[in-house]
Amino acid sequence: QVQLVESGGGLVQAGGSLRLSCAASGSIFGLNFMGWYRQAPGKQRELVAHLSNSGSTNYADSVKGRFTISRDNAKNTVYLQMNSLKLEDTAVYYCSIGVVAPEPPYTYWGQGTQVTVSS
Repeated sequence: QVQLVESGGGLVQAGGSLRLSCAASGSIFGLNFMGWYRQAPGKQRELVAHLSNSGSTNYADSVKGRFTISRDNAKNTVYLQMNSLKLEDTAVYYCSIGVVAPEPPYTYWGQGTQVTVSS
């Protein structure tokens, strides 16, 4: 069983910064990715940032240059540093990890953390 615990969300003014954390615990012996998604009211969940096991990253165009994904392998924790926040970044943010060991491979999701950007 794998659990993801997210933290770091909150209310911030436009132009400010937040750092989200997602700590994974449980039976994790191999990961192939860690990532962040978000879902705004009335919209579909979308990819924000993706970090593969090889270290390659992929960002949504809307956050490139402002958000940075990173991880601490020893802690099985993934971070999302969000700078220059905009009103349109307001959403519930979810972390996701792809576990490949033990088998079978499975994608786990966090419970979500609210990020609200105010003017």
